[in-house]
Amino acid sequence: MLIAGHQPNYLPYPGFFHKASLADTFVIVDVVQYVKRGPFGWINRNRIRTSQGWLWLTVPVKTRGRFHQSIMETEIDNSTDWAKKHLRSIERNYSQAPYFHKYIDFFRQTYQKEWAWLVELNESIIRYLIESLGIKVKIIKASQLQLDYNQSQSRILSGTDLIIEICQKLNCRSYLHGKHSVDYLDNDKLRQHNIKSFIQGFKHPIYKQVYEPFIPEMSVIDLLFNCGEKSLEIIKSCCSGMGYREI
Repeated sequence: MLIAGHQPNYLPYPGFFHKASLADTFVIVDVVQYVKRGPFGWINRNRIRTSQGWLWLTVPVKTRGRFHQSIMETEIDNSTDWAKKHLRSIERNYSQAPYFHKYIDFFRQTYQKEWAWLVELNESIIRYLIESLGIKVKIIKASQLQLDYNQSQSRILSGTDLIIEICQKLNCRSYLHGKHSVDYLDNDKLRQHNIKSFIQGFKHPIYKQVYEPFIPEMSVIDLLFNCGEKSLEIIKSCCSGMGYREI
């Protein structure tokens, strides 16, 4: 069994779903600290394609005085009508896309709800997108695994420690890492726990967008609205072999 995991990003980009498509079990890693910026700063925001280039869609969250809150503890700030703005931006920029009408109802329904917790919003969207892309994978949240990380907030775990715990809880010896994981991964420690490490080999595909020229690394909804049921095939088309390699 091959496990992959990722923080529950908002409207994730295609590489997120490429990783999920390679795994037998995909873990939504909601127990780690919420990060506002940097390489992990995609939890409450992502980008869509517009006629002017690209546009951030950002879910406002409550962070004042909550410096060490985890993703699952992060509340949405509903003092502004951010959801109406996001839906309007999606409709305005994708109404001419070939598959717009096939998928837009979900987003209309989603943005009509008032969400309290960021992880619940993101999980709902991620599950819908995984199903719409045709990815067959078991999904579980890290917060459901009774990890030591959950039980003691005073205990500081590295990313490697967390991966070890997840693998132990799921009785698995193979873990698929994203391409940026080598920056913090202690592969020797994983080997000591008899865990094989695999690295994702994602290369961003080029496809026809509503506007030209092509801009990569938009939310996967850009791909879905433009390419529909061919989206997963396109995601995998630029990746050689199995889409990952052992490290």
